[in-house]
Amino acid sequence: MKKEDVPQDPSALVGVTRDVCYVKDKDGKYTTDLSIGWDVKKQALDNAWDDIKERVADAATQVKKGEISPVFYFMELKLMDLTLLSSYTGFWKWTIKRHFKPSVFKSLSESKLNIYAKAFDISIDELKNFNG
Repeated sequence: MKKEDVPQDPSALVGVTRDVCYVKDKDGKYTTDLSIGWDVKKQALDNAWDDIKERVADAATQVKKGEISPVFYFMELKLMDLTLLSSYTGFWKWTIKRHFKPSVFKSLSESKLNIYAKAFDISIDELKNFNG
């Protein structure tokens, strides 16, 4: 690709990151140039974000119906999985899955709720009084 052909199509990551592209300069030598994005990547990112928004909305609905605890919702909202949440909290993955049960969540101690609140960067009140 020639330096002047480097795609500069804005995406959701404009102002956050740029891609390094290897291009040929006017002398035909390889060099690098920065791209803010290209249309194909933008479409892929938009699809991924749509999927994430749908998962978060589904989690919020489940919490409101009393099917799952707010721990699950905030895990989805903060783009975490069980492994990552486990590493942030120090809880075993099976323990976190247990905390997904609303009945178990209601009986969690303040210290455990505080650990989750810190991991999610929210207050204990936000965690306990979910209003998604």
